Amino acid sequence: MTGSQPDEYAIDASLFRQTLLSQRASRQKGGLYHLNQILMAYNTNRIEGSQLDEEQTRYIYETRTIFTDEDTPAVRVDDVMETVNSFELFDAVLDGLDEPITAQTMKNYHQTLKRGTADANRPSFAVRDWKRHANVVGNQRTVPPEKVELAVAEMLDVTPQRMSFTDIADFHYRFESIHPFQDGNGRVGRALMFQQCLQNNIMPFIVLDGRKAFYYRGLREYEEKPGFLLDTFRQLQDDYYARFADFVETL
Repeated sequence: MTGSQPDEYAIDASLFRQTLLSQRASRQKGGLYHLNQILMAYNTNRIEGSQLDEEQTRYIYETRTIFTDEDTPAVRVDDVMETVNSFELFDAVLDGLDEPITAQTMKNYHQTLKRGTADANRPSFAVRDWKRHANVVGNQRTVPPEKVELAVAEMLDVTPQRMSFTDIADFHYRFESIHPFQDGNGRVGRALMFQQCLQNNIMPFIVLDGRKAFYYRGLREYEEKPGFLLDTFRQLQDDYYARFADFVETL
């Protein structure tokens, strides 16, 4: 199925895109762009095991500093680096809205996410390149390293120029099934999904850490029961709209 989803919200999805772009250009504080940066960085990294809480994430974004107290666990340097990098990745997504998503886009996003981390200093890790060692998602094997380039090319070949909500969910499932990078696949994949929503006038959404069990279940059972993942994403769209509709510039 291709084409945009029917209008289900009082505010058109294109206005979220316009607001994000205008506030990104002006670096407006306290608005949609500002809040999206914090929510996206916190949740997408928390899903992958970051120990930073949302308040610490907000503090990093707003002050470029980190705070802890005697009741807070020590902060891992890579958690801080990947949080800062996630802010840059969100900007890269907005900057790329008028460009098609390619294999190079994916590699560039991976480099942005992993810049300055311990992984970036490991030759075997291959930042900004496909994985060199086999990996798994849960207990499921992914595409072996030597077949990643072909698998990504095939995925892009069958991706329609105009994507529906279902197309975006399917692309995300296929990307995560390939798991093309040694690490960072979920975060790159969710960034791509946010970009695809904005590119296709579809209400965007952020996968929340509190919904990760449903998200992982949806990915795990997608081939047999795609409705689990689709319903989870629909609920996340509703959450995103309810949270941010008041921040959209409608005039």
